[in-house]
Amino acid sequence: MILREKALKKKYDIKEFLDYTNISGYKNNHIHLVEYQKQKDMRRKSAPIELDFYLLAIKLDYDKDKNFGQTTFDQADAFVYLDQPGDLLQWDIEHQISGYHILIDAGLFRKIAKEYSFTYYGNHEALFITKEEEQIITDLFKKALNEFEGNEHFSKDIVIHYASLILSYIQKFYSRQFDTREELYNTTVADFYKNLEAYYHDEQNALKVPSVSYFSDMANLSSNYFGDLIKHYTGRSPQEHIHQLLIQIAKNKLRTTSLSVSEIAFSLGFEYPSYFATFFKKETGISPSVFRNQ
Repeated sequence: MILREKALKKKYDIKEFLDYTNISGYKNNHIHLVEYQKQKDMRRKSAPIELDFYLLAIKLDYDKDKNFGQTTFDQADAFVYLDQPGDLLQWDIEHQISGYHILIDAGLFRKIAKEYSFTYYGNHEALFITKEEEQIITDLFKKALNEFEGNEHFSKDIVIHYASLILSYIQKFYSRQFDTREELYNTTVADFYKNLEAYYHDEQNALKVPSVSYFSDMANLSSNYFGDLIKHYTGRSPQEHIHQLLIQIAKNKLRTTSLSVSEIAFSLGFEYPSYFATFFKKETGISPSVFRNQ
């Protein structure tokens, strides 16, 4: 899992990572696949190391005594995750693990990976999968592994296709995870509404435009996971809710106060009145001045 600590050395490419972890079967520095149960000599413990490639993995028998982000609403023995270039990887494994991972060079996979919002979630929002989902994902890993191990000159395109398909299923299964955690996340949504309404009542937030990260930090979730969660349950992104709040407050001040447009802009946290005027017109179709005159 990813830990934000100082790494041991420079970034590890695929070959350096395999050498360091005692994983066999190296073919090239672009793609490598592993079935953990076949790697009896794999390094069991490591301080943080920085990756220079993508690591897409499924772990089938994770240690439930360790917190990987599972909640009381999850009933699963397996989870999947994606580590990216620049992430720090640290592990401490007591027993032989089972599962698979695919290592892919950043240049080959970056464009594909960035199409999925969950790639920005972070490790503390791991995807815990059901038995049915586990079978689907494991089957795709096995097919990719068969291509890699069964052909001296394996097809990179086929392996990347399987990896891309795995990402598609992960995105789908995250949506399911939102639903299975509905009781928990209904509270998260309610808290977001409450915190949004209270934002400008906090003196520390005076003259600051609300940010999604402010509310996601309060929920102890990454910005992207929080964003997808709020949109899943409300139909609108956190940013859209923030914009609605700004327009609501701005309209109220334009209607009921004698504050100038510039003063209203500054009170909402806009550095320049022109930015506020542009934002207001984009959201409402008319300028603040026209709205006030109406």
